[in-house]
Amino acid sequence: DPIVAASATVLSLQHLVSRESSPLDSQVVSVTTFRGGKAYNVIPDVVTIGGTFRAFSSDSFYRLKQRIEEVIVKQAEVHRCHAVVDFLENDHPFYPPTVNDRNMFEHVQKVAVDIVGEENVIAVPPIMGAEDFAFFADTIPGGFFYVGIRNETCGSVHILHSPFFVLDEEVLPIGAAMHAAIAEKYLSQASLKVWFS
Repeated sequence: DPIVAASATVLSLQHLVSRESSPLDSQVVSVTTFRGGKAYNVIPDVVTIGGTFRAFSSDSFYRLKQRIEEVIVKQAEVHRCHAVVDFLENDHPFYPPTVNDRNMFEHVQKVAVDIVGEENVIAVPPIMGAEDFAFFADTIPGGFFYVGIRNETCGSVHILHSPFFVLDEEVLPIGAAMHAAIAEKYLSQASLKVWFS
């Protein structure tokens, strides 16, 4: 019965984070889809589950990926079923964790203070969102930052992925100034280092 096998798999996947990872090494495994059968009185021949997983480090991410596959395959075997695990890497490459380089983080923070003032610079706790920027930061030192846009007068009060999100376009020049200043100050500091070395 693939329904029972898939149900046991979902429960077992929940133990990967709670029982196999350190509470100081944040990880998430979420099963978000469960599809099987079309009739209430027929056991389906196939069940498909899907979801997502995240981690704050690449090591933890790939270790978690390996364990997810092992749990799915072995739970299927326990229930005399067969599982095929597809992480859809051909269609959607894995996003590595977005990790700021310490020096770039400090550089971005200094530039932000210069542009918007210290009272408007807020250090955000780490989050597990997937970001295209992670591919860059995985290759060269990077510093990821947000430009706050909350503005109740224009209705910009919802988070980015909300269906009610409204962009306050008045902040676009601030974002552009930040990017330009980060690059300009970084390059001028780099040329000073080369000039005096």
